[in-house]
Amino acid sequence: MSAIQTAGGRLAGTPVGRLILALPLIAFLLRLGGAPLFDVDEGAFSEATREMFERHDFLFTYLNGSPRFDKPIFIYWLQSLGYLIFGASEWAFRLPSALAAIVWSYATYFFARRRVGEDAALIALAVACTALGPFAIGRAATADGLLNCLLALTLFDVWRHLEGGRRAPLLRAFVWIGLGALTKGPVALIVPGTVSLLYCASRGEWLRWVRMVFNPLGWLILIALVAPWYAYALHRHGQDFIDGFIMRHNVQRFSGSLEGHGGSAFYYVIAVPLLLLPWSGLFVVALGKLKAGLGDPLQRFLWLWFGFVVAFFSLSGTKLPHYVLYGCTPLFILIGLHAGSARRAWPHLLVPGLLLAVLPALPSIFEILSYSTLGDGFYRAQLSRALEVGNNIYFGLTAAALLIWLIYVLFSKTSLVQRLAVTAALQVVLLAGLVVPFAGELAQGPVKAAGLKAHELGGDVMFWNFSTAPSFSVYRQAVTLKGDPQPGQVALTRVDRLPPDAPVDILFRQGGVALVKVKQ
Repeated sequence: MSAIQTAGGRLAGTPVGRLILALPLIAFLLRLGGAPLFDVDEGAFSEATREMFERHDFLFTYLNGSPRFDKPIFIYWLQSLGYLIFGASEWAFRLPSALAAIVWSYATYFFARRRVGEDAALIALAVACTALGPFAIGRAATADGLLNCLLALTLFDVWRHLEGGRRAPLLRAFVWIGLGALTKGPVALIVPGTVSLLYCASRGEWLRWVRMVFNPLGWLILIALVAPWYAYALHRHGQDFIDGFIMRHNVQRFSGSLEGHGGSAFYYVIAVPLLLLPWSGLFVVALGKLKAGLGDPLQRFLWLWFGFVVAFFSLSGTKLPHYVLYGCTPLFILIGLHAGSARRAWPHLLVPGLLLAVLPALPSIFEILSYSTLGDGFYRAQLSRALEVGNNIYFGLTAAALLIWLIYVLFSKTSLVQRLAVTAALQVVLLAGLVVPFAGELAQGPVKAAGLKAHELGGDVMFWNFSTAPSFSVYRQAVTLKGDPQPGQVALTRVDRLPPDAPVDILFRQGGVALVKVKQ
């Protein structure tokens, strides 16, 4: 009997089970292009990809004309394929992440199905594609969805090698590591190398780890994948590449707080349950089984994977929520494995229910915040459009979804796990179909509209007291530099930084954004 059966019923072969099998496609493709690109990250990745075509240079990236040392090249190549097929659209730039997240989800399912059973694997699949963290990065035009996919593929194949000694999974793992190093750098080697070391050390199998990690053919594969681009980047940019990519975006990101992204040592203690919503309650259930689970080799491997990532990034000076997702894939499986141990339903459904209840009220909440003194004038001006953007259709659909959910969870005779799966499916449909497009239009709509207006006008445009909107360049389809505009020049600025008596003609103004032309 599987763990899910003890919770009140099976999932395999049921309508809910079939829904779960389709959830990755729904979660990561539904209205993928429904929101404008979010700044700074999505805008920066997308503009760097667009500039590859403008410069006819596909071997290194630039952002608004300056070399971009943040990430290696692989994600930009994949975004370039989307650009070639679909043009400069939100769909094109986000598609590589979405496809990677779909592969990540199904890879988790197939890995788990053989080792913990069909029902537990279905739960793992549901968590992988509906929890808030994976949902967010799987729909973002950044490198994180791709890296998570590659880390999962790596460590799944590491385990396949460990459990059976087969050579093919080990060599595949080196392929995934190489692609990961081309996606985000050394973290693609650090995580699988250390997790496998901890596991082998816990069993006293030191020589086995040495033989596995220093496999000659594996290293030939890794070097063949990674060395050409890194050697080219070093040859092209020299010390600037070392200082920018290696020192700033790797060493300094770990040793200090980069770009203001700091936090306490307990940062991820709070972040993990939030990133796992609506499955956070079952994570607590799985956590209660940790001590007993360490006696099982697979569970020990999974817990060491999660534990190392949390410890490593807790020690890092720079903290961002998505970093801990590198260690959340094993939690998907552990949640599925131990879901049947949950007893009372309401603690697990309360927080997801509160989240669904907040969604209809978001426009009103943002409207109230726009009249407050919180934040700065730019963000308050952006929020001032909340009731206009979040119209009656938004309110009606989110309120109706909340009512349907309440009726379902209160009167359904299905198991807790089935009710959670339906809750998670409803959550991603609402987020993808309504909430993210609403939030995107509110936060980024004015920047997109200004960019399209600037493209229509043509000519040079500058960022004037406004340096955090690379998506503007994407929509304008041209490089935008920062500086003080001269008479006759057009500039994008923030309304809260535009003096009332500034000698400008306002060409476009919406929310906190203004496109102006300096008077002659």
